Amino acid sequence: MAEKDTYKTIETSTEDVLFKDKNSKFYGYAFPVLNEDDIKTHIELLKKKHHAARHWCYAYQLGTETLIFRANDDGEPNNSAGMPIYGQIQSFDVTNILIVIVRYFGGVKLGVGGLIQAYKTTAQQTLEASQIVEKTINIEYCITFDYKNMNKVMRIIKENNINITNQKLELNCDIYISVRKKDAQYIFDIFDTLFEIKITPI
Repeated sequence: MAEKDTYKTIETSTEDVLFKDKNSKFYGYAFPVLNEDDIKTHIELLKKKHHAARHWCYAYQLGTETLIFRANDDGEPNNSAGMPIYGQIQSFDVTNILIVIVRYFGGVKLGVGGLIQAYKTTAQQTLEASQIVEKTINIEYCITFDYKNMNKVMRIIKENNINITNQKLELNCDIYISVRKKDAQYIFDIFDTLFEIKITPI
């Protein structure tokens, strides 16, 4: 089986999917995130925006090959909020994503079963409203060489359709490239065999 080198995520934030149950309101949000700082920022902003709400429950998943996830019930009964939200992240097979559901209590208790259903449904509707995209898992390299070897390097980059992410072109040149994981070894080997040209993983 070929090694998986793609993953699914969302490009942009999805705002305000509203689900109501017995006077309780559940607002669902999805955000693309790359690290825990991003997550903290989004949750803090939502707490300001919905300062009168009772609960801000969330789940997130980060990473493409090694996954990190967390589910938080934020005061709701154990596993009645965070895990149902995380279940939808798994079901849609997305990563680098944070889903927050803000609950305004409407005076009528929903019971644990009702809560699980409400958080699950809100998370599902939030993901359905999101634009899910497929991206490739890429490996980053730095190619270092003397200016005189510029044409040789650029020719290989062009022939292999390699994406340049950054470059520093002086007497000594550094070109940073991003290569799809399944092609990474092949590209590395091409540059690695060249005289006076050095390629290093970042």
